[in-house]
Amino acid sequence: MHAFFTESFIDELAFKVNKDPYQFRREHLTDAPRFLKVLDLAAEKANWTAPLPENWGRGISLHQCFGTIVAQVVEIEIEEGNLKVHRVICAADPGFAFHPDGFTAQMESGIVYGLTAALYAEISIEKGAVVQSNFHDYQMLRMNETPKMETYIIESDNWPGGAG
Repeated sequence: MHAFFTESFIDELAFKVNKDPYQFRREHLTDAPRFLKVLDLAAEKANWTAPLPENWGRGISLHQCFGTIVAQVVEIEIEEGNLKVHRVICAADPGFAFHPDGFTAQMESGIVYGLTAALYAEISIEKGAVVQSNFHDYQMLRMNETPKMETYIIESDNWPGGAG
């Protein structure tokens, strides 16, 4: 959740000074080449400057956790007042990924769980108790709602980071 709050605030700052969110982040990473490399790869793979169809938007974020730096670009559409996520590009530098397929699976499952939190997270309380008891009555992102996901791993000479 911390990344969501931090990156949302960075977007607010970029908006305040009328800067592109990607370029705003780049300008503040001049002394952080590892972060810059991850951010640039995500923007490149997402074709950041390409125009989008009407009612579409694109966002970018960058965060470090457990020694791994991750950038993501998300493309969304507003369709009849509803948000539809079409594509998520994930670039990550975990230092060394011991099991790249497992690392990719962790990144993509994190994307699904993060989208679930952003789109549906609601815990209801009735008579002092939580209503939802398990995943059968807590809405999760379903397979038919899952966007196209692309994950790119940057191998670096840093200590191995985590993917959880």
